[in-house]
Amino acid sequence: MSRVNPLQLRKELLVAESELNRARLMEEWQAMAHGVRTMGARLKTVGSLASVAALLVAGVSALRRRRAFAHATKFSWLEMALKGAKVAGSAWLAFRARGRGPKDK
Repeated sequence: MSRVNPLQLRKELLVAESELNRARLMEEWQAMAHGVRTMGARLKTVGSLASVAALLVAGVSALRRRRAFAHATKFSWLEMALKGAKVAGSAWLAFRARGRGPKDK
């Protein structure tokens, strides 16, 4: 019957315990990495939603400012008619100049 060395037995137990701890650490690391990836995906989704919400708020704000500006100024039919005549005159001159060839000038 061979005698078991207590130091050798203790060394083997410590190596086995170390392997168990290493395996447990790897499991915890993988669980933490999965949690970080999940959190990153959620933050990306929240960021997208926040971006859309900010765009919506900016659009509503711009519409409200435009309406407030429109109510602050009086609508003038005469002013609108003059602007229309100016645009029509510019367009007429542009088309008239385009229709003329080099001989007509």
